[in-house]
Amino acid sequence: METDKPPLWLDLQLATNQPELCPSEEAILAWCLLALPTHLPPGTELTLRIVDEAESQQLNNDYRGKNKPTNVLSFPFEAPIDLPAEAELSLLGDLVICLPKVIAEAAEQQKPVLDHWAHLVIHGLLHLQGYDHETDSEAELMEGLEIDLLAKLGINNPYISNNNAG
Repeated sequence: METDKPPLWLDLQLATNQPELCPSEEAILAWCLLALPTHLPPGTELTLRIVDEAESQQLNNDYRGKNKPTNVLSFPFEAPIDLPAEAELSLLGDLVICLPKVIAEAAEQQKPVLDHWAHLVIHGLLHLQGYDHETDSEAELMEGLEIDLLAKLGINNPYISNNNAG
């Protein structure tokens, strides 16, 4: 087993007109590592793309049939059926987060914007790991994990009052 690989390769793409409003790569990486299992294969790769509303709306429409921007979209990696087992790809998937939505939602929910960033990164990573919130029981499990992970960062329960993610 190679030990020189970091636990996570983060491909951070700032595809926004306001990159200065994005959290630091170090903060994003810390949130990612918190939300991922400690037994990740070394060198696991994640792409996180921060976009403006037009790109978020286009992707949301193309992949979810919803013609409006959204805060976070998750695209888990699906290996091709004919991929040889020895290929050893460690691709987690892609997250797309809409900068203007994050800022607007944080203001609406009266919470620090970095707290909302942390929540949405963690929320998206849980989706990439197979968690969902389509049923009440799935939502309860996923939200419980989010609340516990955010508490480790000193961030309050994001689901108190009208707080919602993804």
